[in-house]
This record gives sequence, C-alpha cells and structure tokens, in this order.
Amino acid sequence: MAEIGIRMPRRAWLVPIGAMLAAMALILQDPVPLRVARNAVFDQFQRWHPRPYLVPPVRIIDIDEESLRRIGQWPWSRAQVARLLDATRQLEPASISLDIMFPEPEGQTRADAGGRASDDPDQMLAQALRRGRVALGAALTGPREAGDKTAAALWLSKAGFIAVGGEPTRSVPAFSSSVTNLRDLQLAAAGLGAMTFMPDVDGVVRRVPLLFSLQGRPVPSLTAEALRLAAGADAYVVNTAADAGGVVDLRIGTHRVDTDQTGALWMHFARPQAERYMPAWQVLEGRVPPASLRGRIVLIGTSAQGLLDLRFSPLGSVIPGVEVHAQALEQIVSGQQLRRPGWVPAAEGIVALIGCIAVGMVAMRARPGRSSLLFLGLTGAIGLAAWTSFRFERLLLDPGGPVLAMALVFGPTMLMRHRWAERRQRWMQTTFSRYVSPNLINYLLANPQALELGGRRQRCSFVFTDLEGFTGRMESMDPSVAVSVLNTYLDRMIAIAFKHDGTLDRIVGDAVAIMFSAPVPQVDHEARALRCALEMQAFAREHLDTLQRQGIAFCETRIGVHTGEVTVGNFGGATLFDYRALGDPVNTSARLEGANKFLGTSLCVSEETLRGCPGAVTRPIGRLRLAGRSTYLMVHEALAADGRAAEADADYARAFELMRSGAPAALAAFEILAAGRPEDKLVALHLNRMRAGRCDDAIDLMAK
Repeated sequence: MAEIGIRMPRRAWLVPIGAMLAAMALILQDPVPLRVARNAVFDQFQRWHPRPYLVPPVRIIDIDEESLRRIGQWPWSRAQVARLLDATRQLEPASISLDIMFPEPEGQTRADAGGRASDDPDQMLAQALRRGRVALGAALTGPREAGDKTAAALWLSKAGFIAVGGEPTRSVPAFSSSVTNLRDLQLAAAGLGAMTFMPDVDGVVRRVPLLFSLQGRPVPSLTAEALRLAAGADAYVVNTAADAGGVVDLRIGTHRVDTDQTGALWMHFARPQAERYMPAWQVLEGRVPPASLRGRIVLIGTSAQGLLDLRFSPLGSVIPGVEVHAQALEQIVSGQQLRRPGWVPAAEGIVALIGCIAVGMVAMRARPGRSSLLFLGLTGAIGLAAWTSFRFERLLLDPGGPVLAMALVFGPTMLMRHRWAERRQRWMQTTFSRYVSPNLINYLLANPQALELGGRRQRCSFVFTDLEGFTGRMESMDPSVAVSVLNTYLDRMIAIAFKHDGTLDRIVGDAVAIMFSAPVPQVDHEARALRCALEMQAFAREHLDTLQRQGIAFCETRIGVHTGEVTVGNFGGATLFDYRALGDPVNTSARLEGANKFLGTSLCVSEETLRGCPGAVTRPIGRLRLAGRSTYLMVHEALAADGRAAEADADYARAFELMRSGAPAALAAFEILAAGRPEDKLVALHLNRMRAGRCDDAIDLMAK
C-alpha cells in the first residue's frame, strides 16, 4: 500500500517482533491461565457435541438411595456385598469392578439381614471375589517425596507391565503411599486398580489417569483393570516416547488407548442416561433380565449423595465417581476416544508463529480495516479448524493459544500504528494547509483515499496569475519593500483561492497557479475558478490603487483561466512531497495569462471553462492559436460570474458577430466603438486587424 506522508521508521518493526517473541515464550511456558482457557474451550466443545451414547457396553450396579432404603444404610455387611457379587456374576458379565474399598476387617461374626449367624463376612467376600473376574479399588495418597517406603509392597498388583520405548513411571502421576484393601481380599481379587482422580484446578474431571507410579512402580487405575479383566489380558503394554517424552498409548488386550503424555485418557462425556444404571436392590432380588449384563463390563458403585462420591463434569453437571469410570470405559470400548497426541502442542506453536508473522506484517503494512479483517479471519479459521477436528476427528486442538498469541501481536502493533497515524494526520494537516483551503483539510484527513499520490486522470480548472513586468520593477525597488509588497499580495491572492476551495498548484516568483477539482472532485469547478479569478482581479486592481496612493509603484495582474483533463498526484516521490497537476490545460492557462499582454485584457477565460459557468458575463475575444498549439481556442474576457451582477456589452457583441461573419459593416462598427472607448485595448486590437485586412476572429499569438 502506498502510504501518504511520513514513512514509518524501521525501528517500528521492533513492536510486532518483540510482541511475537513474548507471545511465543508465553505459549512455551503454558501458564495456568492459558491452561484454564484451553480447558474452557474443550468444555464448550463437549457441550456443543457430547459423546453419542451407543448400546451400553458398560453398566453400573448402583447402590442408590432406594437400595439403601430397602437393604439398609451404608456400610453394608461384606456378606451382603458378597451376595451382590454372586448375583451379578450369575448374569455373566465380562468383568466386575468395585468402586468401593475394604481397608479394615469387619469382624468375626455378624448377624445378616435375616437374623442368622453367618461366617466371617470378610472371608465370605473373599470367596465371592475368587468366583469371578473382579477388580477391587484402592486409593493413592501422598506426594512422591514423602510416605512409607513399603507402600508399594502392600499393593498386590495382579498384572504385569511391558514398557516399549522408555520408562513409563517418569511421566505418570507419582504417589508415595496408598490405602488398600485387606490382604486376603487383594489375594482373592483378580485385579486391583486405583480409584484416584486428578481433577483440574477448577475441580472438573477432564482426564482419567490409566497409570500411576507408586514409589517408582507402575500401578493401573480401576478403569484400566476393569478393561483388562474384560479383555482377559495378563499385562499392559505401555508405549512410551524415548528420552522421557511421556506415554504415547496403552494397549490393553485388543484395545489401543490413546493417552496424553501422563498416561491419562481425555474424557468425552455423554449426557446422563438412565439405562447406564441398574439399582443394586433389583440385582439382589433377581428382578433384572438374565441377559442384561452378559458380556458387559460392570462397575459397582454408589450415586447416593450422602456417600459424597460426586464429581464435576465438563457438561456442567455433577455425576457419581463410578460414572466417570464407566464413561471412560464406554468411549474406549466403543472407539469414541478423544485424542491429543504429543505432536499437537508443537503444531499449535507453529500455527501461532505463522499467525503472529502474518498478523504482524499485515498490521504494519495494511490499513486498519484490512488488518482487522485478517485477524478476525485467522481467528475464525483457527477456531473452525479446532471445532471441526473435535467434531469429526475427535482430535483436541487448542485455538486459544494461537489466537492469544496473534492478539498479543495485533494489539500493540495496531496501537503503535494508531499513534503513528495520528502523527501522520498532524503532518498532513500541516502540509495540506499550504495546498488546500482549510475547510477541506478535515475532509482529506477523514477520506485519505481521495488522494491518489501515484497520479490519476482528472478534469480540472486552472487559474494562472502573473504580475506584468514585476521582475524589472523589483530592480528599482528597495529589496525589503519589494519582498513585503509581494508577500502581502501573494498572501491575499492565496487566501482568495482558498476561500473558493482551490488548491495551490505552485508559486513561481510572482506567478500563482490555482487548481480546482483536485484532490477533491468538485462538480462546479469551472464556476469556482471563474469566481475566484474575478475576485482576484478585483483585489489586484484595488491593491494596485492602494499602493500607488502610498507612492509605491506596483504592477497590473494578468489572469488566465482554462479547463481540461490533466494528471494530478505526488510527483515528488517519498523524499519531496509535490502535489500538482501536469498536462496541456495547465500550460494553456499560463498561455492565456500571457495572451492578455497582446490582447489588451487582464482576464482571459477559455470557452472550455465557460461551458460550466451558466450565466457568466463575458465578451468574446476570438479564436486564439497559442504558442505551441496547432488548433484554435475560443477565448472570452470575463466581466462577471453572474449576469445579475453586470450587464453584457451588447454593442461590442454585435460588432464582434459582424467581424466573425466577415461582414463589411464590421469595420464601421468597431470604428464607432473605438471612438467612444479610446482606452478599450481589445476594441483597438480588432480595429487594427480589420484595417490590416483581417475580418475574422482567428488570432495567431506565436509568442509565449
């Protein structure tokens, strides 16, 4: 884009470059506010498109409020839990997982619900565990640096781990201690998994860890154990990036689970579904269809609010902790996993870098409207790409980081451009106040597109003035007086031009060139030019009389007015601003000014200009062939811009028509006019021409 006015200094590029470096450093650091914003975007995506709920591969046996009312308040006897396990096992599930812990013994004897003495309830539960593929839940506590060093030994893992690529415990959540079940129960169970969740800072569960580190030893989550038992696998295969790059994926039987680098599964929550739950009391009383759990992964937990196992989901609801495990298993088994591979942050950084470069360059070079459109367009494109990836590919892309980075570049750059634009505006106001009338400056500042500094074709009118013999007169005048008189004269002439909304084209010594209809187009530029010329003529005559009364010899002003198509623009380049017009009409107006000397007039106006001046009072001079031209130009002497201000010279007009038609009576007509107007030099000119044998209106002026 061609800029108008002062150039922006090269050091201004430090603003977008510095802002870009700061933005990229912020993205690399990934502070908490940026992560919170990212989570908010992912939450919104889930609200717009929750995970579709397919045929339920996972069922929850719910110890709900009704079950507590029918069977008794929690905790139930472990004998009762054993009966629930046996009733569930008879429905042939793929696996059973207890989102319940039994860390302490219940006691040797206890009356059951029927009032009979029973065996040791802990042993009853252990026997029930042995009869099925059941996983127990446990809790991990304590940071890596603290805790009992024997905690890992108390955790009786049931599965092995095969690490591919690197050591997985370096990147997964680490704990130093645990709360586990009774040893007999752990020995009896087919699996043991951590029920521990890792909510974000706002308490929302967005990821479910599948692996943990307990004193440097890998342990699975309850979700992973439930899937392993259902798949009949003996070990987990952990694919880890080399050089502590984190977990890539986890293979559990035939299932490949995409995780983040900490071994956690990104959750894609479905809306609450009643068919996901099966009340525990119905299972105990045998009121469920025989095939309702066949081949399904079963979780036993509670939704009772009094037991306080509740979690916040991204959908804005509170759900039981057991449902978090269930929804994690649903999306794995149904192939609806969300993915955020390890290459995604790097890709987001590259997008942010490219966006910052594009926004910075355009903001520095283009107009604010265009750069704002680019910024908004890139923001929309990045947001749409992120949403489309989530909606159709289940790929989590963060649009917030790149958009924030671009905003950090766009904002300071536009602020700097705004301050520079203010400086440019002040420069334009100062500069154009010397070229354009003051009432047009605000228009030009508000509409800079009206100025095409590269040049354009435009029909304009020109007024050219000059002082007759002023160069020779200055030689006989005191220099200080000459300068003062000339400055006063020029100042008033330019003020008159500005009064009529003219533009100063140039000043050459005592000559002044005024342009109309540029840079701002004026539909009445011909009439403006004529009115301006007549007022200049009136001032020049009055000024001459005033100076003569003061004893100061001055000169008469000659004026030429012409209209035509010229090229207007900045012909000085970026170094020198020279807004002017070039073309034959400019030279013609100057020739008409000079023609006054030979014609005996003071204001010559061409017929091209008079076509746009209806009502103007003039008297025809004739068809002039000026120096450097091969064609004739009809020229008039202007008397008034409005017919109401003066009367036409009817006698001269009749005599002129006789001369133009070549009538013999023309000579007598001009002799009569000359006798009555001895000081009318134009009448004397035509009379002399006819006496020399020229009875027409064609006049050759070969001298400039």
